Amino acid sequence: MSCLNCDKKAVIELQHGNLCRTHFLAYFEDKVFKTIKKYNLIIPKDKICIATSGGKDSLTVLYLAKKYCELNNLSLDCLFALAIDEGIENYRSKTLEDLKQFCKEHKIILNIISNKEEFGKTLDEAYPVINEGTKKKPCNVCGVWRRYLLNKYARNYGANKVVTGHNLDDEAQAIMMNIFKANTKLAGRLGPVSGEMEHDLFVQRVKPLYFCTDKEVRLYTLLKGFKIQFAECPYSHSGYRYQIQKMLNDFESKFKGTKQGIIKSFLSLLPHLENSDGQEIKVCVLCHEAANQDICNACKMKEVIQND
Repeated sequence: MSCLNCDKKAVIELQHGNLCRTHFLAYFEDKVFKTIKKYNLIIPKDKICIATSGGKDSLTVLYLAKKYCELNNLSLDCLFALAIDEGIENYRSKTLEDLKQFCKEHKIILNIISNKEEFGKTLDEAYPVINEGTKKKPCNVCGVWRRYLLNKYARNYGANKVVTGHNLDDEAQAIMMNIFKANTKLAGRLGPVSGEMEHDLFVQRVKPLYFCTDKEVRLYTLLKGFKIQFAECPYSHSGYRYQIQKMLNDFESKFKGTKQGIIKSFLSLLPHLENSDGQEIKVCVLCHEAANQDICNACKMKEVIQND
């Protein structure tokens, strides 16, 4: 199997042809940079927070966001990494060590915020207590607290945008999850740029890897030699998303282009979707962060474990 553009051995088979190592790396980076430019994900005067965990997607977007700034003569003072230490035994500590080393090598400022310090318990400690009264799964607890901390500390550190490592597979899963749950108004918040309604307490989220498949991201990190733990979160198989992921992977293996089709169809519908669920944005009476009720979901969960 030879490369579409030269006689070298191909490392990946894509819909438009096979590519060797050199041409794949160029193709991948060009796709990411074009997405950034097309959707104005990073522009002069932005201060960007890269949400990262040490996994393949977040290290890739961290590396390429920095490279994009360098190529476009943007000050690197405008960029920093932010990681959330959920407190997942034998998992997060390993990825954070890789992340610390990566940021040191690439001279990127890294801030780490922990569930333990913010909420009083790690996810491992909090989940059983919260689940007992609410039946919430670990992914529900983790998702609420993670989004809360990323938004809060990105804003506190002066960022006006949070860059996330969501790839095409992640987005296809999110689209189908919202369709299956009839959350069409929430779906309006998806896309390369977050559709969250404008509010002083919200930091806009952007996704440079939006058109990159999980397979492409994985190959990119391997070819670049990034040190990464490819182990999955021990809680991931218990979530609703995991079942959607399995379904879409099965469809993709039988019908190539399924995920691409989902994304393309969604983007054509996106302008017609509402960006809001119609609820007024309030300020949590306990933490003073954005909420759709008097007390935000993050604080409600914190109260459960404090009262235990």
